[in-house]
Amino acid sequence: MDMIAAGFWGAFFGSAALSLTGATLAFTRSARRVALTGSLSAVLSAAYALLFLGWVPVDNRETLQRLQALTAISSAAVLAVLLFLLLGTFRRREMLVRAEGTIAAAAIVACAVAWFAHPQAALEIGMGVAALVAIGTIMASAASARRGERAGWLALAALLFLSVGMLGVDWYALNPQDTPWQLHALSAVAGMAFLVCIATAMWSRYAYLIEVSQVMTQGRNFDPVTRMPAYEAGQAVAEVFPEFEGKPCAIIVVSIANIKMVEELHGRAAYNHALFVCASRLRRMALAGVEYVHLREDSFVLLFRHPPEVEQLIDRARQVVERLTRPVTIATSRDIGALEASSRKWEAQVGVGLAIEPESVQLDLAIAGARAMSRTAWNYASRIAWYDEASQEISELPDAG
Repeated sequence: MDMIAAGFWGAFFGSAALSLTGATLAFTRSARRVALTGSLSAVLSAAYALLFLGWVPVDNRETLQRLQALTAISSAAVLAVLLFLLLGTFRRREMLVRAEGTIAAAAIVACAVAWFAHPQAALEIGMGVAALVAIGTIMASAASARRGERAGWLALAALLFLSVGMLGVDWYALNPQDTPWQLHALSAVAGMAFLVCIATAMWSRYAYLIEVSQVMTQGRNFDPVTRMPAYEAGQAVAEVFPEFEGKPCAIIVVSIANIKMVEELHGRAAYNHALFVCASRLRRMALAGVEYVHLREDSFVLLFRHPPEVEQLIDRARQVVERLTRPVTIATSRDIGALEASSRKWEAQVGVGLAIEPESVQLDLAIAGARAMSRTAWNYASRIAWYDEASQEISELPDAG
């Protein structure tokens, strides 16, 4: 095989490994169905490519052809089931079980026929079964896409790319000496595009499950604008912070001085947009062991499950200031076109309050104290305040520069 072709296939297998890593991460967060779909898609597509490229320790060509046939049939059957689960084709559990049984039985029969057939005929049978399944699943995806379902469009794109990749490796399995490197490149790129589409569909499902879990856990305390739990003074702390009450923790509270002014000048839509941007920037920090919570109206709190070192907490606070004070273009209309065309710049005026509670503490009082410090920090050059034990008063944290 040409070195350029081998390079493209190396990129494909690297993409498959990356997809498998992402699926493993989803599994650790208990999204097992999402993880199963993502991991099987990556593993089966990589196994199909490996066998049809002949990159396996099998010297006998006839044995390899039989393995290729069995892989084609079993991969097509499993991917068909995964697709039906992704699309929600069978709403009732009984129908899904019946469909899975039918697919499994058909795959077993096809594997048996391929195993006892001549090796070349077995390979052709495997390719034919895979092609028939691809056509059927493409039709199911197209029907879902016509109903306006995003998963249908993603599945349709994934299957079209998969079909192109399959045709390329199938051609190579039948004509290894007459396959140009351009065909290898096209097949490998199509395979990577398939993995991207599946990963996008899985991430959409994973993000949906995370949000639903938050809504179910927080109930009315979940704020749909910030996509965070919401807390206000006087509310039972155990409702919003069940894992933190009575335990050591570190707190960062960030308050935005001019966000209410956005509403007064430009309306509620602009206020919601500004609040959404601030919350998104905080969430994208993706700090391990940190709970993000919206304090009503103009503040956010970051709760650290395990109190970090003071220097590390200060670094996090400076990151918060740096992220939230970047200018953002906000819109004053709910219309999407107006949002894209807007040129109105807004910069958050933030204040950050720090607190480390090494021992069990009444959490609502600790949050209230950090919030008061964050408001004091509005007047500081560094925008960060903490409680100085030496002077026993709120003090400015000196700027890093």
